[in-house]
Amino acid sequence: MSDRTPSADDAYHLIREQILSGHRAGGDWLREGELAESIGVSRTPVREALRRLTAEGLVHYERNRGVQVQDWSEHDLDEIFSLRAVLEPWGCRLAAVAGIVDVDVLDDLATQMDKVAPGGRPTDVDKLTDLNNLFHRTILEGAQNSRLTGVISSVVQVPLVWRTFTRYTPEALQRSLAHHHELVAALTAQDPVWAESVMQSHVRAAWHTLRTPD
Repeated sequence: MSDRTPSADDAYHLIREQILSGHRAGGDWLREGELAESIGVSRTPVREALRRLTAEGLVHYERNRGVQVQDWSEHDLDEIFSLRAVLEPWGCRLAAVAGIVDVDVLDDLATQMDKVAPGGRPTDVDKLTDLNNLFHRTILEGAQNSRLTGVISSVVQVPLVWRTFTRYTPEALQRSLAHHHELVAALTAQDPVWAESVMQSHVRAAWHTLRTPD
């Protein structure tokens, strides 16, 4: 065991792991003193870690109350995914029409995701989330509509994507990964109707996954 005092970066990763693993559930209040004592650091690195987690969307700050682990009600999910179900398919249609998206990059990302989740069982959810976000961002950048990209980025929060992957059954995740390959095919063909319909199926499948009770 090292006697080095963990930095704010260490505190950030420890608290983040506790949240994503479910050790600290949605709605839990995070107290600086308790966190500092459990991690073995002063309050300063914990405070900095909580700022980073707030910016990332894993927690939120309430004045005079403190920091709370983010949670999403069914109403929240319906609002987020109803927006996604309109905006992302439209962005995919625009990308197919523009014909500038790098389909080789998309194909490589889809293949990497397959390798991270063989048989629909993720070996590294963080990596799968990062690859997925890059895949979707690449498509949106190909839509040549910077405002659309910004709006979707503000709606699609990384913790929600992470949570979706942890809720998938192996069969549902395999279906989701297969959507990525079909999107590559539709964009390669520059078929806006095909691309839009696949993206809508992809988003709605994720929506129903999150709404399914544990």
